[in-house]
Amino acid sequence: MNSDQVATALDGAVAYVSQGLGSGIGWGCYSDWGVTAVYGEDSGLVAVAIDAMDGPLVRLRDVELIARVPSEVRSDIHDLARREGVSVRVNWSGDPEVEAWGVSMGATLELGLSPEGYVERQDTMVTNALIVGSELAADPYGSEPIIRRWDVRERDPNAGAWPVKAEQERLRWDWTPLESIGPLRFGMCPSQVAAALNEEPAARRGRYPYGGPWEGPGEWILHADRFDTAGVTAHYSCGRGHPPVLGAVTVDGRTGPQVEFDGIRLIGMPVSAVDAALTQHIEDREMGLVIGCGGDLGPDGLNMYVRAARAGDTAVSEARFCRAEWEDHG
Repeated sequence: MNSDQVATALDGAVAYVSQGLGSGIGWGCYSDWGVTAVYGEDSGLVAVAIDAMDGPLVRLRDVELIARVPSEVRSDIHDLARREGVSVRVNWSGDPEVEAWGVSMGATLELGLSPEGYVERQDTMVTNALIVGSELAADPYGSEPIIRRWDVRERDPNAGAWPVKAEQERLRWDWTPLESIGPLRFGMCPSQVAAALNEEPAARRGRYPYGGPWEGPGEWILHADRFDTAGVTAHYSCGRGHPPVLGAVTVDGRTGPQVEFDGIRLIGMPVSAVDAALTQHIEDREMGLVIGCGGDLGPDGLNMYVRAARAGDTAVSEARFCRAEWEDHG
């Protein structure tokens, strides 16, 4: 099917967010239906992503795939795979993927409505799915054109387990807004960050520029270092003639140190509880509330955002602490 045929099949749906529709490789997000369609070089449909909250309830044989508890779907998929004699593997997100069916499962944070009618984060994960044709089934997220829409190569792969460190096992870090978090001061170079944590990074993320004169062709740019023992990720800002310096720190919700904000524990807690406590604190003091990417909440002017980290079927809170000039983009 081409994009016109897809729109017709969806009762004339409009792709409110799209790229390259009708010109070969491209994609269209049909938000009213909760699906994203991906097209190959000949403008033919090659994959469909089903949203957990707004998408249709897709059934594979007798297994409902969408908007369910991830571990329950995983169990049902393995049972069906045994009956049909097909193999199940684990994809980049730690969820089941079956080449024979062209199915790659995923999960996202569940959202709900507050009594006042506002969207609010829950503490549970619900399933979504990527459905692909046979030509992409061997490696859905590593194949063109999927990789142009969802590039997961720099995301930390998960083996299918989400251990959460107990509260009593976590270090306690102090936070000075816009200046420092624990032993890390904003403006440190990468070697100083590693020395302060007494740990070498387990993984580094960066990119090569496109060769523009403002950055310098071929110069690899460091974006982030992940420190597994400390349970933090250091994010760097840099540019041509400016070496990387620490601009933000994400404290991992599952394994990172505990950090408090005016008595509110920010790390490893139920996301809804932290959101409620933070919102009440801000209202009581007539402060401003900032909503970042993915619904992350933070007090205005402090450049701190409470985020959600998956812990299997549930989510726990984590936080990103930034210097004043850092713009958080997720």
